[in-house]
Amino acid sequence: MIAYILRRLALIPLTLFGIILVNFLIVQIAPGGPVEQVLSRLQGMDGGATARFSGSGGGEAGGGSATSALGPTTAYRGARGLDPAYVKSLEVQFGFDRPAHERFLKMVGDYLTFDLGQSYYRSIPVIDLILEKMPVSLSLGIWSTMIIYLVSIPLGIAKAVRDGSRFDMATSWMVVVGYAVPSFLFAILLIIVFAGGRYFDWFPLRGILSDNWRELSWPQLALDYLWHMVLPVTALVIGGFASLTMLTKNSFLEEIRKQYVITARAKGLTESKILYRHVFRNAMLLVVAGFPAALVSMLFTGSVLIEVIFSLDGLGLLGFESTMNRDYPVMFGTLYIFGLIGLLLSLISDATYHIIDPRIDFESREN
Repeated sequence: MIAYILRRLALIPLTLFGIILVNFLIVQIAPGGPVEQVLSRLQGMDGGATARFSGSGGGEAGGGSATSALGPTTAYRGARGLDPAYVKSLEVQFGFDRPAHERFLKMVGDYLTFDLGQSYYRSIPVIDLILEKMPVSLSLGIWSTMIIYLVSIPLGIAKAVRDGSRFDMATSWMVVVGYAVPSFLFAILLIIVFAGGRYFDWFPLRGILSDNWRELSWPQLALDYLWHMVLPVTALVIGGFASLTMLTKNSFLEEIRKQYVITARAKGLTESKILYRHVFRNAMLLVVAGFPAALVSMLFTGSVLIEVIFSLDGLGLLGFESTMNRDYPVMFGTLYIFGLIGLLLSLISDATYHIIDPRIDFESREN
């Protein structure tokens, strides 16, 4: 297993290189880069509109000092466009005066030292932005994943034990709804019903803390935090529990029908002892080992729209805003961190399989 882990660790840099390369190539053909974003904003202002820029070329996601704030210093005049010299200066500022391959190689070299560059529009290092937004996304991901497991595992076991019963049929409708309706639609419904949309105004619509959180004591702060988390976490749980429930049910059904269970019954063991002493460990292998992958899904995919809908200042909202603004250093920096964490958690997931059941040996499967 150690040799397998070492090989997987050695493949992580190559995999990350491929991910970044593919996305870099896509960005090269996508219209509306940061220079175009600045020009379109300037052209939408009055004749005296101006823009401030500082620093020098920083590459698309490289570790340069490129920054941009759309404030006044360099004026442009004329209804037909901007001064070509000013446009050229913007290209130099954002690093687009260099060929694409040079920008890519510089970016990769900087990433080797975790220098993710600076945001074009915030003048903040990308790594600081990611660390600043990470707690919000971690809160959503950890709470949602924990509650999903606490709900789905008992429900899946109950459905397996009562397979075909009225309880199984009734709860199957809940699972069907969870499969069919995405979490962001549940989020909108929760806002309409419980956040002042139409019926009740019980929960806050946005943010993770109230504006006066500095004035609150620690118990009040904890309650305020939980109060803000109710709706977004509920939306994620409703949209994510269905697949884990069915995985748990199917795992238990498969184990219950095996020969060792029939033998245990023949020996006179009670159903509870058979279920929790013998079936549980084998059936829970897939469920428990899939925890890292489920956490990654909640952190980096499932919570993106939820963060946007509830205005939660996390990594999902940061990625959305950087994409809309063509803030390439933030886009590629978050992609790099997401990819690295995802690959590491995938490796942890494989190791968890082996720890729970030593019979699973990924190293022997590769030979």
